[in-house]
Amino acid sequence: MNRDLVKYPLYLILHPFDGYWELKYERNQKQSLIFAIAILFMLALTNILSSQYSGFVVHIVDPKSMNSFMEIIYVLVPVLFFCIANWSLTTLLDGEGKFVEIFTSTCFALIPLVLINFPWIWLSNVISMEESVFYYFSSSLALIWFVFMLFIGNMTIHQFSPSKSILTILLTIVAMGFMAFLSLLFFSLIQQIISFISVIYQELALRN
Repeated sequence: MNRDLVKYPLYLILHPFDGYWELKYERNQKQSLIFAIAILFMLALTNILSSQYSGFVVHIVDPKSMNSFMEIIYVLVPVLFFCIANWSLTTLLDGEGKFVEIFTSTCFALIPLVLINFPWIWLSNVISMEESVFYYFSSSLALIWFVFMLFIGNMTIHQFSPSKSILTILLTIVAMGFMAFLSLLFFSLIQQIISFISVIYQELALRN
């Protein structure tokens, strides 16, 4: 069934098994990819607005120290790391999912984080300390919903059993940690090389 792009995400989060099956086998892949990127952008925007405009009851970070670019990185990098690690592992484990399908299904799993957290940016400004429990409950619900969607998406895209999907996601998280370590090591090495070249340049400049 070819559903409207606005209705389909709501259908997917309420019927994840059927929704992800449709995503893999029935929907236009290009349209789904475009909407997946839009969801990723909306999550980054939600994080930026949350850092800037959330009420002091639930947000204690100084908005003046907020960096919009870093908020985008905090969303984009984990998603890309997950997709790359998952694709690498599932290729070895006979998974059927392509990289674009993994990316699309992962981004669609982020929908609850946008739908639930976005309204609280504004509601957090009018709630009391006692009512903040609803904020934290909603945030926890969004996270649990996201994890459940990620699990169903991974299982459907790769045609894995539930146990194999859980194992794959756990191995993916381990691989993400390893990738993060290598990335930090790489950037640290680059920084040292740049610093070394800068020192040599300054020495040569002083001698001349």
